[in-house]
This record gives sequence, C-alpha cells and structure tokens, in this order.
Amino acid sequence: MSQNDVNLLGTVHGGVIMKLVDDAAGAVAGRHSGGPAVTASMDEMVFLVPVRIGDLVHVHAQVNWTGRSSMEIGVKVLAERWNESTPATRVGTAYLVFAAVDEEGKPRRVPPVLPATELDRRRFQEAQIRRTHRLARRREIQELRARGADLG
Repeated sequence: MSQNDVNLLGTVHGGVIMKLVDDAAGAVAGRHSGGPAVTASMDEMVFLVPVRIGDLVHVHAQVNWTGRSSMEIGVKVLAERWNESTPATRVGTAYLVFAAVDEEGKPRRVPPVLPATELDRRRFQEAQIRRTHRLARRREIQELRARGADLG
C-alpha cells in the first residue's frame, strides 16, 4: 500500500481495502457464474488490524453459497509487513452478495456451489444463516415502515 491510500491516522483507508474486497469478490462471482455479476450487498466487513503503508495485501475470495441468481462470496484480507519476516496477518473479512446478470441487466441462473470439504459445508451453512437474517431484517424494516406510515 502506498502514501495515496492513507487516512488521517496514517493507516490505509478502509475504503481502499473495501474496493480490493469488492474487486476480488466480483472476479470470483463472475468466474463462478460464467459471466457478469454485480454487487447486490455487502453483508459484513470487519477490519481486524490496521494496514500500514508498505504492507503487501493479499485478498482471497471464494463462493460460499449460491441461490438461483445470487451468490455469497466470502473474502479474507491478509497483510504482510514489508519489513518483517513474519507470516501474513489476517486484517479483515467480508461477506458480499452478488447477482449474476445478463446483457440486459436481468437476473440469470448460476451453477450451484457444491461444498466438497467440511470447511466448505460450514461456510455454506453460515452463508444460509446470514441470508436468513438478511431477509428477516429486510422484512421487519418494511413492516415497521408500513406501520410508521400509519402513524403519520
């Protein structure tokens, strides 16, 4: 990371890391779906450790879950300190939802993800939990807004 990426605290701006996360997740979503995929939502982004100028940042993304046209992509962000011979440190994690779209921007089917390992199965189940919570939260907010409209 370079001086251009720094925030007021002298560490890499979170938005810079978020762009790397979105780019990596988008590439994985497009590859899995066999065509264009757009960011539908960022379910969660956790910053664990600040990234510093000079750090070498690695972004790893994988498909955790698929629906008809949507996919959850899990992303792990690691940083290596340029001046230390220590292993890379996990500095962040994120979960994004991508929608596969056709040339007209309409949803298109994606191939299912097939969890092959115990870790893959755990990621798949965790993604289902996040999806259930996301949909329930959306429903509750819509209901609250509908009731609020009645209150004036």
